[in-house]
Amino acid sequence: MPFNRPTLSEIVARNRSDIETRLPGADSALRHSVLDVIARMHAGAASSMYGYLDFLARQIMPDTAEGEHLSRWASIWGIRRKAGVAARATATATGVDGTTILAGTEALRVNGAVYRVRETATIAGGTASLALEAAETGPQSDLTVATTLTLSSAVLGVNATLTVTAIEAAGAIEEDDASLLARLLDRIRTAPQGGSLSDYRAWALQVPGVTRAWVYPDWMGAGTVGVAFVMDGRANIIPLQSDLDLVADHVAELRPVTAEVFVFAPTPDPVDIVLRLVPDTPTIRAAVEAELTDFFAREAEPGGAIFLSRLSETISLAEGEFAHRIDLPDEDYTAGAGRLPALGTVSYV
Repeated sequence: MPFNRPTLSEIVARNRSDIETRLPGADSALRHSVLDVIARMHAGAASSMYGYLDFLARQIMPDTAEGEHLSRWASIWGIRRKAGVAARATATATGVDGTTILAGTEALRVNGAVYRVRETATIAGGTASLALEAAETGPQSDLTVATTLTLSSAVLGVNATLTVTAIEAAGAIEEDDASLLARLLDRIRTAPQGGSLSDYRAWALQVPGVTRAWVYPDWMGAGTVGVAFVMDGRANIIPLQSDLDLVADHVAELRPVTAEVFVFAPTPDPVDIVLRLVPDTPTIRAAVEAELTDFFAREAEPGGAIFLSRLSETISLAEGEFAHRIDLPDEDYTAGAGRLPALGTVSYV
């Protein structure tokens, strides 16, 4: 029989009933009376305890656990919450030859983001290459080539501005509960089999930042496995070379010794959509595009198909939409091998 947590009002009513049963003639409902205060005080304390019991009831099963309790459940199956990753880049500093820039020196971006020098460097030939790492994890600290940074404190013999010349790694946030729970349930429901398709997918998803992965047996012939993945937490979900190297190294430690693994980034394959919408307003257009973005994130996979019926259903889910007609694409869309269907330009007629 399920347990139903009583509301605060129900507990107050119970307390008043108990008081009046044990004190014949007493009126515990009299506002601001001592008995009324006692009934309400006890109800408040009992309600807090009921709330804690309700919380604990959710933590005793892995599919409803959250936070540190979910992490504890996941650890039993050898799954760890993926830590956040700080963005890394290389920048060029200019100044007087022989000047040393110490590790730990900080540089600032115009938005206030802080980056630290990872290794001490010395200026030679007027320049020095600095290895930088963001002070905070997450994609909000990602840099682009040619970005200008400014030293937070002056360094004698070094010009104040630095120029980013290469991107080593993009940032990633700490794994949230939803992603960790999905991996935990997948592990519980699909036991490891020493190198099955699901094993390769699980191994790729263990790498910080990886959100979706696909596995292709016999990708380059017998004995080979193809692994593709994306990183949905970034503006550009297609992985960098550094991301491919991380996943390849991680999978190499776990794969069967006889398997040859090819880790690759899928090639985006934009799907343009021409749509007739009723009613056609900016608000409803925004709702439609939000649904389409979510649809491609859920269902697109390298070499997969985008079915018109599913696309139409997605558009119908947009709040405020009454009717629509899709002019383009005019048939089911199938991507080529290794190509990932992605939402292209949405036009309205």
